[in-house]
Amino acid sequence: MKRIASIFFLSLLLVSHAFAWGQNGHRAVGLVAEQHLSKKAKKKIMKLLEDNTLAEVSVWMDDIKSDHAYDHTHDWHWVTVPDGQTYEQAEKNENGDIIAKIEEITAALKSGKLDKAQETEGLKYLIHLVGDIHQPLHVGGGEDLGGNAVKVQWFYQPSNLHRVWDSDMIDSKSLSFTEIVRFLGEPSKEQLKEWQAAGVRDWAKESISYRQQVYDMPEDKKLSYRYAYDNYDLVEQRLLQAGIRLAGLLNEIYG
Repeated sequence: MKRIASIFFLSLLLVSHAFAWGQNGHRAVGLVAEQHLSKKAKKKIMKLLEDNTLAEVSVWMDDIKSDHAYDHTHDWHWVTVPDGQTYEQAEKNENGDIIAKIEEITAALKSGKLDKAQETEGLKYLIHLVGDIHQPLHVGGGEDLGGNAVKVQWFYQPSNLHRVWDSDMIDSKSLSFTEIVRFLGEPSKEQLKEWQAAGVRDWAKESISYRQQVYDMPEDKKLSYRYAYDNYDLVEQRLLQAGIRLAGLLNEIYG
């Protein structure tokens, strides 16, 4: 049953193009992270990425979904934690999940035992997945495929709740990812320290904590200005937190 649900979730993602944060969101996370790298970490990372920026490679893990050689990574983008349960209590996906993979990849990168190709690939995975886990619907409750099955209208156009959070709200601002980052601002020193002190399971708990807000919709599920007004601040917060935490993680590995 889990296998069927996994395939259905993936098919909805592919059909709706509902990739976490969309290209602009992921690139914004990458740019924020790059701005907060230590000089040592940035030098090592740029060498691995052959001078491609974090923003440029941040969408690589979505781009490879059409390559069957990477079919084993499809379930890594999300995790199911039902209401009232913790990740530790929840049934685990045998194909892996976003929490397990961030932890595994981080440990592998820290080990220093990977060859260059493996390390570069692991780095690209990490850059993407840290962004994904900060999109609240990538830590789903298991009832509606992370909001993909919740059909809504976004400014009178058909969409689904997952896509609203991935890209519809962001794209409605008509900003480039560099403009998005300028609007995000800078965290205070206290925020930066607090955000980077939290671990991957804390990030997932935060996403779960926003579940009630995410699903607070009118009965007719027609979303527009009011929903965006009530939630775009959270979108910006999660993009900024993802970038700051990605930088902290990369500084820990390479700095």
